[in-house]
Amino acid sequence: MTQNILVVGGAGYVGSHVSKALAGQGYLPVVFDDLSAGHEWAVQWGPLEVGRLADRDTLRMAMEKHRPAAVMHFAGLITVGESVADPSKYYRHNVIDTLVLLDVMREAGIKKIVFSSSAAVYGAPETTPIPENHPLCPTNPYGETKLMVERILHDYAVAYDIQSVSLRYFNAAGADPDIEIGEAHDPETHLIPLVLEAALGTREEIKIFGTDYPTHDGSCIRDYVHVSDLADAHVAALKYLANKEASIAGVFNLGNGAGFSVKEVIATAQQVTGYDISVSVADRRAGDPAILVADSTKARAELGWTPRFESLDQQVLHAWNWLKKSP
Repeated sequence: MTQNILVVGGAGYVGSHVSKALAGQGYLPVVFDDLSAGHEWAVQWGPLEVGRLADRDTLRMAMEKHRPAAVMHFAGLITVGESVADPSKYYRHNVIDTLVLLDVMREAGIKKIVFSSSAAVYGAPETTPIPENHPLCPTNPYGETKLMVERILHDYAVAYDIQSVSLRYFNAAGADPDIEIGEAHDPETHLIPLVLEAALGTREEIKIFGTDYPTHDGSCIRDYVHVSDLADAHVAALKYLANKEASIAGVFNLGNGAGFSVKEVIATAQQVTGYDISVSVADRRAGDPAILVADSTKARAELGWTPRFESLDQQVLHAWNWLKKSP
């Protein structure tokens, strides 16, 4: 019998790719989204229930109608700079609304949830690559909200037997290799699509914020993980929870374990697209660490997760194919 999975925020970038991966593994993804940042065209593999996470009644009706076996939670605000400028908005949407979701789950008897967390819970790294037991010291309200939800999930596992997995992404990148869905943020803040927009000519130039970091070429290094690989990890996490009987609140890093610099991303984009990209240099942004790279050993060992698209060339190519086609 097909299991329904409630994908909260499933019309967004990662959520839509997870919905496709769920359908490919025999689940029915039921998307719950207010479409404030997501897109109706990204909901292709199951029904869409339009509603706000803060609206307890609408959420309750969706759960009663579809009776999901588990929840995947992607709904939340993600822009670091905005979280610093307007922290109230972030604590309200990312933390308080998640409490609504968890309490409606309790009422409905749903005991399993996979949460979209972030490497932002670590803050400035003390070691590289970063393991899950690294100190948790977020440097902005966005990271704080992700860490708060992780701690709430731990407490809910102990008190209410709600089993959870929190997946700490590093830098999501790329797009569906079949070009059915992809990244479409407004405004866009991720480096690879910004660089590709500069290649396409819809953006005048790309700025490199700092070229004096202690890295091999002076620009920041980040760990890019393909969004379809992230999707596979979510399905693996769901299966992991299905095999657990005792309460659990697991956390896993998701990254490639290798980093690429800003300059390497630009060079790769020029090679993939065949276009020159106009570049300018600006001062460092406050709070940008030189290197952020994941240690994903635990996810590979315990979830059985193996990324399929580890090369930067593949990630940029898939993002480029999507950008040329995107609505």
